[in-house]
Amino acid sequence: MKVKLLLTAITLSCLAIDVLAQVSISGKIVSADTNEPIVGANIRIDQSLSGCTTNDKGEFSISNLPDGKHVLRITHVSYTPKSITTKGGEKNLLIKLQDSFTNIGQVVVTGTGTHHRMTDSPVPVSVITAKDLSNASVTSLDEALQKLTPSFSSMTNGMGTTLSLNGLPDDYFIFLENGKRLYGDDTYARINVAKIKRIEILNGASSALYGTNAIGGVINIITDDAKNAINVSSDTRYASKGRFTQSVNIDVNTGKFGSYTSYRRQQAEGWQLNPYEENSKTHELEETGKVASTGFYANTVNQKFTFDATDKLSFYARGGYYDNKTRRPYEAYDYNILHETFNYGIGAQYMINKGNYITADCYADHFSSSYCFFKDNKTYNGKAGEEQVRKRTRNHNLSIKGIFKLGNRHKLSVGTEYIVDVLKSQTDNIAKEDAYTLALFAQDEIKLLRNLQALIGVRYIYHENFKNHATPNVALMYKPGKFNFRASYAAGFRTPTLSELYATDIAKKNDRLTIGNLDLKPEKNNYFSLSAEYVHERFSVSVNAFYNNIRDMIDYNTIATGDKAMEQYGHKEVRQRDNIAEAKVHGINVSANAYLGAGFNLSGGYTHLNTQDVELEQPIDKSIKNAYNINAQWAHSWKIYRLNINLNGRINSKRFSKSYGYAPEYQLWDLNTRHSFNLKSVIIEPGFGMENLFDYMDDRPYNSNYATLTPGRSFYISLSLKFKSKKIKDLSKII
Repeated sequence: MKVKLLLTAITLSCLAIDVLAQVSISGKIVSADTNEPIVGANIRIDQSLSGCTTNDKGEFSISNLPDGKHVLRITHVSYTPKSITTKGGEKNLLIKLQDSFTNIGQVVVTGTGTHHRMTDSPVPVSVITAKDLSNASVTSLDEALQKLTPSFSSMTNGMGTTLSLNGLPDDYFIFLENGKRLYGDDTYARINVAKIKRIEILNGASSALYGTNAIGGVINIITDDAKNAINVSSDTRYASKGRFTQSVNIDVNTGKFGSYTSYRRQQAEGWQLNPYEENSKTHELEETGKVASTGFYANTVNQKFTFDATDKLSFYARGGYYDNKTRRPYEAYDYNILHETFNYGIGAQYMINKGNYITADCYADHFSSSYCFFKDNKTYNGKAGEEQVRKRTRNHNLSIKGIFKLGNRHKLSVGTEYIVDVLKSQTDNIAKEDAYTLALFAQDEIKLLRNLQALIGVRYIYHENFKNHATPNVALMYKPGKFNFRASYAAGFRTPTLSELYATDIAKKNDRLTIGNLDLKPEKNNYFSLSAEYVHERFSVSVNAFYNNIRDMIDYNTIATGDKAMEQYGHKEVRQRDNIAEAKVHGINVSANAYLGAGFNLSGGYTHLNTQDVELEQPIDKSIKNAYNINAQWAHSWKIYRLNINLNGRINSKRFSKSYGYAPEYQLWDLNTRHSFNLKSVIIEPGFGMENLFDYMDDRPYNSNYATLTPGRSFYISLSLKFKSKKIKDLSKII
């Protein structure tokens, strides 16, 4: 009994010492010029996973820290970064940040897989911030990318939107969410824009770090997992043609435990630009009930839980669901299309010591596309009321990555990745096809001189169907003063998808059959770039020139036509996917941002592309030659009220389509206002705007290569509500 009492006493003493050793740091962050509180500043504790963001009063609090000195690193997109050292559990710290009207202090991770300020990244990365998204009043990711980045363009029809980056379609670049790859056919449609903290865009090949499909670039969406106690927000937007978006976000953080919930509802009516379509045989115009823009509804739900076991060890679990169903006119169609995606994942991160940590992630993504028949359909033998699965894919990803700082000159990233892809199709009679990929990668960031950095990396891949492959990358950055000069080379690759290998496609209008090809080879590329950048607190400009050569591109090869095709396949034309193409893309991207004073800010960009399908001696499908974007803002505050006025313009040259020829050039201009009322417990932001100021419409017959789908000049209203955080004491004690 005495021994038990002694052990109990020792245990309680240790616990008491441990509790006493835990301290907290709190304070307020304000602008050095105006002394106004800074909302959304990031505070991180050096050599720790602990951190938080400032609330709507500029206040912050970090608890459960070991006693002793701590280095606080403070960053905000609109202010110059700052570091301070605390002696212990200090309270009521007052930290002042200097204004910066460019993204000089923005921290990015996409270029190297490690944290860098934009100006210090050896690989050039551009950023779209949450502020940019709010100013532009966007409701979808593809809209944001096109409005704010000229290197993106799109091709939209009744089936949806296909994005292109620097002349290459979306098969050649990948989307990440917080560094985790998104799979399936609806990667950018299921992103909730209201939850985005920033979008990082890497133009160019990055297969060494991110694997297959990263031939043209990488888009990493960083979501806003607030570190304050409670954050609740609601964003509502309604525009003409029944275009409605509603987003709700609920974040709860107790210090150790965090819960992040988001929901988005989108819906729209369909509209017809022209009541006629061209007959494919006679080329005469005929009346049609088909619509250029198909009505739809979509729901997105995401949930994430985090647990910080210690200041060095953290865990997370997340899951999401997305659905999208078309609303086609009954008189013109036989079926609607339903897309569904659900995903889930778990992971952990452990910080060994300063600059050294290990992460482990396990993630799965399930996608399905189905025909929902409301009439009998002969092509797929579907009956009214039935549902047939067109395609079902599963992707499983397991990865382990370590970041190790070796002395003062080297930062080493090493890791392994195991991926399994699965394909099923009821309409293609594919019971199950699967393939696995095993990858190893290593990357070293080398500080050669004070102003000179280098990056060397390589990825080794073993694919079940395509065996061994290696992709290297090299980058060099020289930084004299406020200038940055970068040069890089990267090899990339794209393995054929299971659909390209096994699936068939039927074009009902012209009775064409497209079949898979088991002999396909991976596509490969070589990417070169040179860039120069000048960054000042009030002005920045960057120029990037690049060359991209892609070999063994997968395209369509006609293998039978006419009577022979009908006799053998039952269709008038039969095509097969094959490695028959080569493409070359070279171009230049220019961007600039300037603060003009008195609340005025002006930014813009220009992209010039020369694309060539070498085999066909014509531009790459869906590519454009020139694109511009212009963004102008004015903002001013009067006590609790702040007014934002924003003008956004997009100018596109003609876009080429292999099937339809050129789509005409166009320009779209949007004007919006946002009115912010910062009250004691809530921020209320009503908004009003006009889309397509000059009433541009591409009203050519149905099934044309539309320049852009717009119903013409339209108006919208919006309302954003943000409830301020409150402290949770009881729950934090329990956890």
